[in-house]
Amino acid sequence: MITMRTESMTRHADPATTAVHAAREDLTALGLHVPLIDLATTYPMPTIEAGGTAYDTLGAGERPDHEATLVYQRLWNPGVDRFERAVAALERAESSVAFASGMAALTAVLLAAVAAGTPHVVAVRPLYGGSDHLLATGLLGTTVTWATPETVGDAIRPDTGLVLLETPANPSLELIDIAAVVAQAGDVPVAVDNTFATPVLQQPVRHGATLVLHSATKFMGGHGDVMGGVVAANHEWTARLRQVRAITGAVLHPLAAYELHRGLQTIHVRVRAQQESAAVVAAWLAKRCEVSRVHYPGLAGGDPRGLVGTQMAGPGALVAFRFTGGYAAAAAFVEHLDLVTHAVSLGGVDSLIQHPASLTHRLVVSEARPDADLLRLSVGLEGVDDVIADLEKAFANLP
Repeated sequence: MITMRTESMTRHADPATTAVHAAREDLTALGLHVPLIDLATTYPMPTIEAGGTAYDTLGAGERPDHEATLVYQRLWNPGVDRFERAVAALERAESSVAFASGMAALTAVLLAAVAAGTPHVVAVRPLYGGSDHLLATGLLGTTVTWATPETVGDAIRPDTGLVLLETPANPSLELIDIAAVVAQAGDVPVAVDNTFATPVLQQPVRHGATLVLHSATKFMGGHGDVMGGVVAANHEWTARLRQVRAITGAVLHPLAAYELHRGLQTIHVRVRAQQESAAVVAAWLAKRCEVSRVHYPGLAGGDPRGLVGTQMAGPGALVAFRFTGGYAAAAAFVEHLDLVTHAVSLGGVDSLIQHPASLTHRLVVSEARPDADLLRLSVGLEGVDDVIADLEKAFANLP
């Protein structure tokens, strides 16, 4: 028998305080300073009846009682639950469900929509390349209509089960008015990929979104050493998603949950510092003759809908830029960087740069693929002058 504490989510006046303390409220009473890591794959059952009852509860996606038989790690883990409750508190959602990766999280959402008999998805491009490809293939039984932020309402059908968008968009960093899309969607749930913004800068639930998706691998983990995904939503949706997770087995490992929960404690400090440096880098890039355009919401013209300061607390830590010399210049540029690492992913403490058209968005259809002369830069926690010096060196070495 496992004794569990399932206290309500604590939300403080300052979200940074919530990030530090969420889902840790019971530790002092337990005589602990950090959460324990429960690695058990299976749990003893006092009776056959207790085991069967617990299985029914967990298999239906419901939370266990304070004292419950947990049965099996694929159904429930206390450490994963702590991380989930912390994310829900930060996103101002009722609850959340964690998965082995961001793509596993999106897969569960799509499968839940299909299972409900509403397999049609309205999606706003651009999206992360993996998300775009999954929808385009129809692999999970979904069909998709691609829309602009202004035409979502026109694309809704009787069998539409989901509207999916990403803001800031990947990789163009376009900002989408969540409330405006929600108004067009009517009764159809709106899912927002909030990976780029993080709950530090944006809480989509506050603007009417039903589901909030994250690749927790990115800013939540923050150090490039743990993979995971999470969906924050209302209790009805999270129960459905737990059912999908239990059946498909796309579970988050308890050690990964511990690392992600720990990462949340510093997410406010990291995101704010990275955003500050990104703004400096974006302004510097905008003055370079080798650069034809800089995509960054904090620059003049980068936020035409006026969403920074209203929907979003700041412009974020991602910058995209295009070269006057086209693809050849972009390809040569990454080869001359030393401090900034040429690699996919984002949101870590170190700066990363990548070419979306050939990497993260390689499988996107050609008409929707990012331009070949565009690079995406995730600004890390290095000294901003050092980052700029590395970029300067790469520019100096262009043919």
